[in-house]
Amino acid sequence: MKISIGNDHAGPDYKKAIVQYLEEKGHTIFNHGTDTFDSVDYPDFGHPVAYDVESKKADLGIVICGSGNGIAMTANKHQDIRCALCWTKEIAALARQHNDANIISIPARYTSIQQAIEMVDTFLNTPFEGGRHGNRVKKIACK
Repeated sequence: MKISIGNDHAGPDYKKAIVQYLEEKGHTIFNHGTDTFDSVDYPDFGHPVAYDVESKKADLGIVICGSGNGIAMTANKHQDIRCALCWTKEIAALARQHNDANIISIPARYTSIQQAIEMVDTFLNTPFEGGRHGNRVKKIACK
């Protein structure tokens, strides 16, 4: 699978651990995140991930910031993106099953690295259920 990842200064350690985990699983990673803790602007890292997923360069995306909110809001400005802020693996599963989320947003200041890896693993391995959920997902975009 091809996965795009981006993070601000709250998530370099998270990104490093997630990328290592995903590469060990054989995934291709497009890294748009910062590697330092110097303050940066999360939109500069959220938009490239959304572009990768929107253009089909990447199958799914991962974004990380302190609360997970700002970078999720940024990604969700893109019409074909459904970025879900997740803080448990159960929420990550529902985001895929019911909402066909294509980007997961991780709040680095409110989850551990181990929780983040578990959420990513769940997100990548949970299929969209379709059916009644498909009808709802079709109504999300403002096209």
